[in-house]
Amino acid sequence: MKAVDLYNQLEKDFVRPDITEDWYQTSDMSVNDEYISKNFKQRSLGLLCDFTLEIDKVYTAVFPSDKVLTKIIDDGATNAMLFVHHPLVWEISKDTIKDAFYQINSELLQKLKERKVSLFNFHLPLDNFGEYATTKTLADALQIKILKPYNNYNGALCGIIGTTDCKTVYELQDRYSQAVGHETRLYQYGDAEIKNGIVSLCAGGGNGNDTIMDLFNEGASVHLTGISIKNAYSERVHALEKEHRINLIGGTHYSSEKFACIAMCDYFVKLGLESEFIADIPCFEDM
Repeated sequence: MKAVDLYNQLEKDFVRPDITEDWYQTSDMSVNDEYISKNFKQRSLGLLCDFTLEIDKVYTAVFPSDKVLTKIIDDGATNAMLFVHHPLVWEISKDTIKDAFYQINSELLQKLKERKVSLFNFHLPLDNFGEYATTKTLADALQIKILKPYNNYNGALCGIIGTTDCKTVYELQDRYSQAVGHETRLYQYGDAEIKNGIVSLCAGGGNGNDTIMDLFNEGASVHLTGISIKNAYSERVHALEKEHRINLIGGTHYSSEKFACIAMCDYFVKLGLESEFIADIPCFEDM
C-alpha cells in the first residue's frame, strides 16, 4: 500500500477537528528534529517520521521504546510502519510524573530511516471514544458494559461509565489483574461493594481532579485507570477520592492502554496489511 494512502485513511477514520495536541511544542522534541516530519511539528499528531513511500506491514506499540524499535530492526523489516499511541517513551519516577516522558533513541531512529520504517502517532485520536479507543478496549477486556463516554479532554472523550457484574472491588481488581497479566493496585477509599455495579474507567493517565468530579456526579464509586501512584503530584486527587469514597484501581500506563494497540492490528489487517503488536514492559512504579 502507498504510505500516503494509509496516512490519509487513518486521518479520515480517527481525527476530529476539535482534537488538539501539543507534544512537539511542550516536550522539547527538537532533539530529534532531523527525523520529525513537518506534519508533526505543526500538529503533534499523525505522521511522526516520514521514512517510506510504501508500507507492507504495520507494527503497533504503546510507546516507541528501545525494546520496540530494536524488535523491528531485528526483524529486518523494510517498507513498514510503526503505529504508536505515544510519540515519546514513558518512565515514571516515584516523585513526579511531570517529566516522565523522554525522547526516542536517535540512533535507533536512524536505523529505522535506513530501513524505510515510518512512525505514526495517534494519542488523543486513539483515546477518543470509538471502536479501537484505549478506554473502550480496556472496558471490553474487563467485561464491562458501556453506558456512556464522558470526560472531554482537548476534544477527545477519554472516559467511560459502565456496569460490571463484579460485586466487590476485590473481585474487579482480580479481573483487572488477570486481564493485564500482573498485579494491579487498589486504593480502597470507599465501600467494598460496588453500588449498582456502576464503575468508571479512563485508561492511561486518567486519574485527574476533573475526572473524579465527573464520575462522582455519574454515580460511580469505583475508578479504574493506568497511573494511580500517590505522590506529591497526585496527592490532591487522592484526597478527593478519599473525600467522596471512590475506590481507585490502577494497572499501569502501558497495560491499561495496550488493548487499543492490540485491537489496531485488526484495523490494519482489514486494510489488507500484515500487522503485529509488540509487547513491552509495564512500569510498575505507575501504581
